[in-house]
Amino acid sequence: MKARGAVVSRRGAYQAPVENWAELAVGEVVEVLRHAQVVSRGTVEEVSLSGNVMWIHSDGPHDRQLCLKSDGVIVRRG
Repeated sequence: MKARGAVVSRRGAYQAPVENWAELAVGEVVEVLRHAQVVSRGTVEEVSLSGNVMWIHSDGPHDRQLCLKSDGVIVRRG
């Protein structure tokens, strides 16, 4: 039997923020959050080797968006 709190639910793990953007794969669906609000949702098109820059393709008014880690946004798989 596992101790309480030791098991993370699948949903909780899936919604966890991605700390290292370089781990994201092209074609993965992500959500971009700023101040706890989802500001964009789309598929990963490209991630820099350093993991500090990412391009996503969304269905919104701006088809392609640049995300910079230095802007303080949070990315999670979605």
